[in-house]
Amino acid sequence: MTEFSDRIEQVSISGIRKVFEAAGEDAINLGLGQPDFPTPEHAKEGAIAAIEDGSADAYTSNKGTESLREAISGRYAEDRGMEVDPEDIIATAGGSEALHLAMEAHVDPGQEVIFPDPGFVAYDALTRIASGEPKPVPLREDLTLDPATVEENITDDTAAFIVNSPGNPTGAVQSEEDMREFARIADEHDVLCISDEVYEHIVFEGEHRSPIEFAESDNVVVVSACSKTYSMTGWRLGWVTGSTRRIERMLRVHQYVQACASAPAQYAAEAALSGDQTVVEEMVETFEERRDLVVSGLEDMGLEVPTPTGAFYVMPKVPEGWVDEVIERGVVVVPGDAFGEHGAGYARLSYATSTEELEEALDIMREATEAVR
Repeated sequence: MTEFSDRIEQVSISGIRKVFEAAGEDAINLGLGQPDFPTPEHAKEGAIAAIEDGSADAYTSNKGTESLREAISGRYAEDRGMEVDPEDIIATAGGSEALHLAMEAHVDPGQEVIFPDPGFVAYDALTRIASGEPKPVPLREDLTLDPATVEENITDDTAAFIVNSPGNPTGAVQSEEDMREFARIADEHDVLCISDEVYEHIVFEGEHRSPIEFAESDNVVVVSACSKTYSMTGWRLGWVTGSTRRIERMLRVHQYVQACASAPAQYAAEAALSGDQTVVEEMVETFEERRDLVVSGLEDMGLEVPTPTGAFYVMPKVPEGWVDEVIERGVVVVPGDAFGEHGAGYARLSYATSTEELEEALDIMREATEAVR
């Protein structure tokens, strides 16, 4: 009788989903990693035009339309001064598929993948699905990933390590010095660095840098998406970029599991990337204002809060019982251990919701904090 593969039996439904299901229908949801802004009008119009003129009816190239890949390349050139060949880009079904491609193309059974803990829940699951061995490593006190910790954990069995900046669930942004070190580690140890840059444009202090800028080898691949930057989570459009030989291997996976990203989403993404970027600046300004509100409110409760410098998450240290008390009072937050063993004692809050809801949630969390002390 056919049972189930061992690798799938090691993967469970996300702990975040369990929190959502336990909350009431009228709860204030601070657990969702989704901007509350509408998709930009020019992105919607790009999809509508393609649908109406028939451009979105057929398969595109496996890598995605040439014009989309040129738009992605153009953003790297304009925003970061980086030269990325459009031929070395694959458009994917969101950043999640891009991560999956990177894992499947580079990880052999039993090989280790190092990633931050607490970290994005998909890192552990996708490592297991690729038959790899997850190797989570703890973060610094400011919730950034220390290159020295990564280097200490590299062995002969290490296939890759993951860097995520700005980070989910932490909101932390790695420094340029860190990114240079990650590039050096990838070069000197001949291991792949997978740089998850889905939140790259949501930075409040400093600037986003990537290990691919500093690597002397081709041992860095970059994952990104339109999901967070343009509030296009439902469009499922991301990409992965790397050297020609790495893209060719990842394409072998992509062409069989996906064929191509959704054509309407590709045209929407092209319009978003090549159009007016003011909407992105406005979203980032709003997120920064909300961050300040939430951090100030949590600190007023007496909680220790590493100040996030990017994304739209904050991860305070919380007393025992705090998460359950907050959820019972009608505010959805996610326990830190949903993101890894070292997340215990923390909670993740998303401030990708309205100021009014955040203020109401802070009042409830203040009451909950008093109740558990």
